[in-house]
Amino acid sequence: MTEADAIDKREEETAGSSSNDPSKAPVEKEEEEEEEERAEATAAAAAAAERVSRFQALQARAKKAGSHNLKEAAAESQRLGVDQGQLAAMARRHATASHKLLKAEAEADGDDFERKRAWDWTVEESDRWDRRMAKKARNRDGVAFADYHQQSNAVYKRQIKAIRPDLEAYQRAKDEAVQRAAESGNLEIVETEDGELVAVDRDGRSYSTADGVGFVDKPDKAAVDRLVNDLKKADDARMRKRRDRGKGGDDPDVTFINDKNKQFNQKLARFYNKYTTEIRESFERGTAI
Repeated sequence: MTEADAIDKREEETAGSSSNDPSKAPVEKEEEEEEEERAEATAAAAAAAERVSRFQALQARAKKAGSHNLKEAAAESQRLGVDQGQLAAMARRHATASHKLLKAEAEADGDDFERKRAWDWTVEESDRWDRRMAKKARNRDGVAFADYHQQSNAVYKRQIKAIRPDLEAYQRAKDEAVQRAAESGNLEIVETEDGELVAVDRDGRSYSTADGVGFVDKPDKAAVDRLVNDLKKADDARMRKRRDRGKGGDDPDVTFINDKNKQFNQKLARFYNKYTTEIRESFERGTAI
C-alpha cells in the first residue's frame, strides 16, 4: 500500500465517522429551522408593512374625500339659500347699468359709443351678430298670425329645419344608379368643359349631374316610419286644437265664438240653466208653440 492510498483510506474513514455521528444531525436541523423561521418572520414583517402603508393611503383618501364632500355640501347649501332669479335679475341690472355708464362717458368725451364699442369685436364676429339679430327679427315678425298661407309657410319651414338628410348616402346611391345605367348601355358618361361628369341618355338628354335632382331613391323603412310619426303628430296637434276650440269636445253644441264668449256663456249657464232648460228643450223638439 502506498502513502497516497493510506491518505485516501484515512479520509474515507474520517468522512464516514463524521456522517455517522448522531450528535451533529440535530444541530444542522435546528439551524435549518431557525433559518426558515427567520425567513418567515421577514416575509410576515414585509406583508405587515405593506398592509400598514395601504391602510395609511386609504385613511388619507378618506380624509381628503370627507373634506371635499364637506366643502361641496357647504357650497350646495349656500346655492340653495340664494334665489337664482334674484341673481339673474341683479346680473341683468348690473349689465344695463354698465352699458349706460359707458355710453354716458363716451357721449361726455364726444366719442361715438357704437363705434368705440365695436373695437372689441372682429369683422367676422360683427357680421355673425348682425345676421343673428336679423334672423331673430324675422322670426319675431313671423310669429303673429297674418293668414293661413303664412301660417302654412311657417309650419313648412319649421318641418324643413327639423329634417336631417343623409346627403352622402343619397349621393352615393345616385352615383351607383348612374353607373349601373351606364354599364347597361342606357347612358353614356360625358365630361363637360369644366370637368364635370354628366350622364346622357340615347336621345341626348341629360340624366343627372352632381347637383341634379333627377334621381329617385326608394326610402328605407326608418325614413317611412319617421314620416308616419310626423303625420300622426300633426294630426294629434290638429285634433287637440279642435278640442281646445270646442269643435271636437264632448259637448256637440258650440254656442261661442272665442274663449271669452265661452266663459261668459258658462257663467250664464250656472245661473240660468235651471230656468231655461225646459224652454230650450221645447224649442229643440218644436213643441214650444
